[in-house]
Amino acid sequence: MRYISTRGAAPVLGFEETLLTGLARDGGLYVPESWPTFTSDEVRGLAGLSYPELAARVMLPFLGDAIDPDEFRGLVADTYATFDHAAVTPLVQLDHQLWLMELFHGPTLAFKDVALQLLGRLFDLLLARRNHRITVVGATSGDTGSAAIEACRDRSHLDIFMLHPLDRTSAIQRRQMTTVLADNVYNIAIQGTFDDCQDLVKAMFGDPDFRDRLHVSAVNSINWARIMAQIVYYVGAAVTLGAPERAVAFTVPTGNFGNIYAAYGARAMGIPIERLVVGSNSNDILTRFFRSGVMATAPVTPTLSPSMDIQISSNFERLLFDLYQRDSLALADVMRRFRASGSYSVAPNQLETAGALFAAYRADNDQTQAAIAETWRRTGQLIDPHTAVGLHAARMARSEGVVPDAVPMVTLACAHPAKFPDAVTAATGVHPALPERLADLATRPERLTVLPNDLGTVQAFILRHARLGEAQPRGNA
Repeated sequence: MRYISTRGAAPVLGFEETLLTGLARDGGLYVPESWPTFTSDEVRGLAGLSYPELAARVMLPFLGDAIDPDEFRGLVADTYATFDHAAVTPLVQLDHQLWLMELFHGPTLAFKDVALQLLGRLFDLLLARRNHRITVVGATSGDTGSAAIEACRDRSHLDIFMLHPLDRTSAIQRRQMTTVLADNVYNIAIQGTFDDCQDLVKAMFGDPDFRDRLHVSAVNSINWARIMAQIVYYVGAAVTLGAPERAVAFTVPTGNFGNIYAAYGARAMGIPIERLVVGSNSNDILTRFFRSGVMATAPVTPTLSPSMDIQISSNFERLLFDLYQRDSLALADVMRRFRASGSYSVAPNQLETAGALFAAYRADNDQTQAAIAETWRRTGQLIDPHTAVGLHAARMARSEGVVPDAVPMVTLACAHPAKFPDAVTAATGVHPALPERLADLATRPERLTVLPNDLGTVQAFILRHARLGEAQPRGNA
């Protein structure tokens, strides 16, 4: 298995180097040179597998010879033993053709755990093999940070520096990051937006001296291994609902496009997916693109679903690469123009190609709260604001005939409702409780560093605190 950069000027890598590199050296994102595929009989053979068995079966083709298959199966089994639900990503039926897929049963109550708990173990395995240390640098709009920190805490072969926008996450999201006091964990609150945080991370990856000195790597969804691990639950849901004989549709609340791109990957592997529906909040750059063919940034508006308060969808580049027929030169030119002007447009035939699979809808705060309230009233299910955006989009897609009535629709429930108690309580009158293991979260001591939106300042902080070189016995950071 070989991985290529969307921009064409970075080395072709195997799985191990792709995992440890994260962002390609030319600024692009790594994708498989060709997708592994399942035959219809192979898809049928996935029915009835446990989640760890399914995950190993789906992911092994992406590894090449990087990891022994039996060793990988053990790693996967260990990963999902940490989840609170035996099914890991259970389906909950809301009506005769609408399901929620609950992705919040991991350690930090968000879908990011499904991939990041595996990613942390993969890093540990491969870095120990090399006796090598890396510096993980990431940006989060809320949930990625806590999931990444939980996956990386106390690991002797890496330090993690996570940037989040100051005062733009929920209190629970922040505390799930800042109350982890491990020696190798650093939380940086940036005086700006998530897009500012993301730009800082991209700039650090684009600085060869800084990147090489610290052996910088990524855990957010620009890292291919994140996408690989997320493909699994789309395959599992489709098989549960009748694949390969029956097609399914998915609705995904998304800002950065990574989660729904994993569904695109499942389809490329041979899973019958009829439609992929994007759910956007008021920061609706993706919805506007799928309606107009124009990707244009706008100021970020704080909403009830802060993990989607994004105006630059980094993972969209992977889809755009295919819309440009994998022409890396053309794609690189588009991304240069987007960085310079804040907008680009695709040709009518490219928009038509995208629109044949993707649809998109937006939900403002009032519509988000209405979806939370309606779901509680009709089903007794409490949902978080991000899931509510997805359900609003699902119902719009069904009512407009974008998804036929005969096709089952799965909406991703991306976070536990207790992560956003104010919004849930305001909509339903019910205060969602945290699981017992997190009941004392509000009283745990916090540690974070507030820094300006300035690349030099952030780099200087990381340089002062990162441990370099070969892995050594742990000490105080």
